[in-house]
Amino acid sequence: MEFGSAGAGGGSGDDHYDAFDPYRRKKRYHRHTADQIQKLEGIFKEFPHPDEKMRLQLSRELGLSPRQIKFWFQNRRTQMKAQHERADNCALRSENDKIRCENIAIREALRNVICPSCGGLPGGEDPYFDEQKLRIQNSQLKEELDRISNMAGRYIGRPISQLPPIQPFHISSLDLSMGSFGFQGMPGPSFDLDLLPGSSSNVPNIPYQRVSLTDMDKSLMADIAGNSMGELIRLLQSNEPFWMKSIADGKEVLNLESYERIFPRINSHLKNPNVHIEASRDSGVVIMNGLALVNMFMDSNKWVELFPTIVSRAATIEVISSERMGSQSGSLQLMYQELQVLSPLVPTRQFCFLRFCQQIEQGSWALVDVSYDLPQNNTFTSQCQVQRLPSGCLIQDMPNGYSKVSWMEHMEVEDKVPIHRLYRDHIYSGFAFGAERWISTLQRSCERIACSLVIGPSIHDIGGGITSPDGKRSMMKLSQRMVNNFCSIINLPNSQQWTALFGTDELEVRASIHKFTNPGQSHGMVLSAATTIWLPVPSQIVFNFFKDERTRAQWDVLSDQNPVHEVAHIANGSHPGNCISVLRAFNTSQSNMLVLQESCIDSSGSLVVYSPVDLHSINIAMSGEDPSFIPLLPSGFTISPDGKTDISQHSKSHDQGASSSSATTTSGSLLTIVIQIMVSHNMASSGPKMSQESVNTVNNLMGNTVQQIKVALNCSSC
Repeated sequence: MEFGSAGAGGGSGDDHYDAFDPYRRKKRYHRHTADQIQKLEGIFKEFPHPDEKMRLQLSRELGLSPRQIKFWFQNRRTQMKAQHERADNCALRSENDKIRCENIAIREALRNVICPSCGGLPGGEDPYFDEQKLRIQNSQLKEELDRISNMAGRYIGRPISQLPPIQPFHISSLDLSMGSFGFQGMPGPSFDLDLLPGSSSNVPNIPYQRVSLTDMDKSLMADIAGNSMGELIRLLQSNEPFWMKSIADGKEVLNLESYERIFPRINSHLKNPNVHIEASRDSGVVIMNGLALVNMFMDSNKWVELFPTIVSRAATIEVISSERMGSQSGSLQLMYQELQVLSPLVPTRQFCFLRFCQQIEQGSWALVDVSYDLPQNNTFTSQCQVQRLPSGCLIQDMPNGYSKVSWMEHMEVEDKVPIHRLYRDHIYSGFAFGAERWISTLQRSCERIACSLVIGPSIHDIGGGITSPDGKRSMMKLSQRMVNNFCSIINLPNSQQWTALFGTDELEVRASIHKFTNPGQSHGMVLSAATTIWLPVPSQIVFNFFKDERTRAQWDVLSDQNPVHEVAHIANGSHPGNCISVLRAFNTSQSNMLVLQESCIDSSGSLVVYSPVDLHSINIAMSGEDPSFIPLLPSGFTISPDGKTDISQHSKSHDQGASSSSATTTSGSLLTIVIQIMVSHNMASSGPKMSQESVNTVNNLMGNTVQQIKVALNCSSC
């Protein structure tokens, strides 16, 4: 196209531009009038390629130069060609979707050729006829794919099989407010990702079998991941008509009617009355750069370490495609994970999924997760069936090593057994698996890593035991291992299921006996007991009660009501409740035994985890030596909002113009108590079946603990 051309609807160049004069680069534009455009459009419909004589005639009639007339017709023809190409592309995508559906149907037909009961051919059918029918269908499918590929080649120069999963998306700059976030003045740190022991090669015991993937499988996976990425980004960046405010609590909810209209699905479970939909989104600022976050998200071990309270187990089954140029862009993995609520009353959610990472632009990444069904021999025993629809996050770099993370969760869940009455509101309200919980947990984990790099006012101890940065890092590693072990205890693998003990409607106790195989101590038997109760007390008050060493004697039945005091303290977050403490009891004969305790809190809930540790081991950790051999037997508490919404309070706040974040109130807390003790061989002699002595010990210990907690919180009548 020549210099001076402009759009068909308006401006065009003039004759005052000299292409040979380097100092005369300025152009003036002339905007055509409505009458001129109308006249030109009328001529274009009949003569899209006017000759010179016709251009001169139009020039005299419209008062334009022949050069302007020439450029207008050139631009109009280009515009018309682009419109035709867009229409052809829409038709191409429609046919491509049709072929994909037929492909899936043929795959299912191939699977069903074998009888699932005997492994042979289905009775009463002609195997030769079935084989020929499938061959004909496959031949038709290949011809259709070749035709579509040739059609695509006319516009893009290569067949659709060679296309990348998606094209880059543009993310507009956002107003990222830091608010009152801690560590504002801290320069962007170079994070030591080895703080998290995710580099371990240990593979968790997970219920799937290795599968061999064909090129067709991988191609289908890439196609699914690319489409899911587009859906994720559109839902994260759009408001109406996809998202609307809930009248009940002011939270964002997904408009299913608009969603189904834009993203229709094959064999959708949305019409199943036993399926409920969980969809939420949230955003926040985290103290870690974007590429570091992406690298940790794509490592299944570090993924568990970042979210120990949500992800109980995870593993990478197969790497479909690897990263490009060290940015993880284009990386596609088939993974497995189990999501948990920290209570034995709520079953884990198990599923296999595809995780796809794409760098959108410099400093911005998108990661999408979507369920992918493995062959039928890989079945899960979970009490709920989960279909993870496109979910994930957008990560955008910010100054000083921070990142803005926008998160979306979207799942179809079919509960095979009813949800426990205590957790029904908690799960349906989104506290259990919603985007807010993921964001708040990620913020807390990243703060913890950042605090490990800071030496100064975050440490104090009366004996001067923590003398170096290595000592602080060693103590934080030891405490993190304690918290991770505690979270893994609550939802045991299938080989170590909880045993429900006889109890009352108010107190349901679960127990398990298993081998103690922690490093640094001879193997023995451990009795683990857990129960969950409801308290009519806000979760913040319950957390403060358990964190305060001055009130410990009111609930710790194993301390013989001896008071304790804090001898060392390490802050691991901006909230004062996020810290590691070393406690010592007064007036006890075991002067060499201390208590290592970590407490953490965010908007989704809180934890208080503790374990007895001898003085010698604490001194080793404080000196900076490797703490991995120190034995730990963690017990503790998880505190969560009960999810009950005070609608009247919300209505009042809404009428007064209050924000949605302050309009929701909860009436109580869900408290899970986990106690672990070493047991004698006599108590564990019956093996997996607990002896009566063990049952009596668990019931008495848990019953006394619950009663003392209720008395201390003035709710003994509940």
